[in-house]
Amino acid sequence: MPSRADVALLMEQPYGEFGKYNPTGHAAVFLSDICAETPTQLRRCRPGEYGSVISRYHKIHHQDWIAMPLVPYLYGVEHPSEIPASVTKEQVKLLRDAYWRAHLQQLAPPDKNGDAPKGEWPQLVGSLFDRTIFGFAVHSTQEQDDRFIAIFNDKRNVGHFNLFFHNCADFSRVVLNTYYPGAIHRNVFGDFGMTTPKGAAKSLVKYGEKHPELHPTTFEMHQVPGDMPRSTNIDGVSESLVKSKKYLIPLAILQPEVTGVIAADFLTRGRAKLPRTATAFAVHDWKVQPQPVDETASHPDEVGSPKLGS
Repeated sequence: MPSRADVALLMEQPYGEFGKYNPTGHAAVFLSDICAETPTQLRRCRPGEYGSVISRYHKIHHQDWIAMPLVPYLYGVEHPSEIPASVTKEQVKLLRDAYWRAHLQQLAPPDKNGDAPKGEWPQLVGSLFDRTIFGFAVHSTQEQDDRFIAIFNDKRNVGHFNLFFHNCADFSRVVLNTYYPGAIHRNVFGDFGMTTPKGAAKSLVKYGEKHPELHPTTFEMHQVPGDMPRSTNIDGVSESLVKSKKYLIPLAILQPEVTGVIAADFLTRGRAKLPRTATAFAVHDWKVQPQPVDETASHPDEVGSPKLGS
């Protein structure tokens, strides 16, 4: 295993009914050299393992954070050779059920019929069935990984999820700041003091620009083709208000001055862009390689800096 590793913020697109009302999406962190001994116990990866994804979830076994092996987290299978090229809704259900029966019954106990329960646990299995994910990676060291493992294995892991100030992006901020203190911070104006996945990505992009020795890169993981509903664009808080008539019109009537401030902040600072040429991620080659970036690219749904990954 190389002495250099990667830690990456995963900015995941929103989907489903909740995503319509909260388009900020989900944030998680990929740790290339840290693996999950259990969903709540971390260890250094062994040869042939692909790392893990760690995040905060709402109402999964009262845990504050859960770590999942990379391949099951992304594709719902245990080995890259089993990754499906496309899926149907029924196949997704079967894959998730099979993985739940093999590995997740302690986190999500069976219902009275012995079947997989309802709830949030499917977010742990096959994330790419539901959405496209953007990644922002920086290098880390074995010493940083060992320190992270020691801190989080010793830390009390009891959930107290709060959508506004103790959400998945807040957890990702804590994880990344454990590696690089001050790398991620809240956006007081654009996100009303909240931490959002898009705001965290912008912070990490800026940090990477100031620290090129960390070799920052971007990558994109496309939603698996099939008949699952497609995920939608990621927005920050002010961005979602400006773009959505159902929020903007009532706010403009009740608080026109506030609306003006929100719109001005979005126009001046809220339009973050991700390079179009972000590297396509392949599980077989988790060491993401930077590629040239088209600095003239302008895409309404891009996030980050056109220089990131160059």
